[in-house]
Amino acid sequence: MRFTGYALTGAFTLFMLFDVGIKLMRHPMVEETMRQLGFPGGLDVSIGVIEAVCLVLYLVPRTAVLGAVLLMGIFGGAVATHLRHADPLFSHILFGVYLGFFMWGGLWLRDPALRAVFAVRNMAA
Repeated sequence: MRFTGYALTGAFTLFMLFDVGIKLMRHPMVEETMRQLGFPGGLDVSIGVIEAVCLVLYLVPRTAVLGAVLLMGIFGGAVATHLRHADPLFSHILFGVYLGFFMWGGLWLRDPALRAVFAVRNMAA
């Protein structure tokens, strides 16, 4: 179970590093997408820095839950933005939810204390 948690965390981390990287590099695709979504220019770098800080918090075991909560706020904002623009459901709107499942799933599987708080109960009993 712990290995699967680290695998999910690793996959999530790799994606987020890519995402942060292209935002901090000011990739033209990111700037164009942000403009199309109605965000002012230069905001992509600020969002990239915030994501990087939250990712570091998520990766440090002592602050992992705080990082996950903050990242979920960012993902919620992305979902709301895509809803506002009537983007496709499964590929755009729910993408933040998919990331949240990877993030929280990885944390839950690798952290026994979190599993104790959010235990899966056997409904047959």
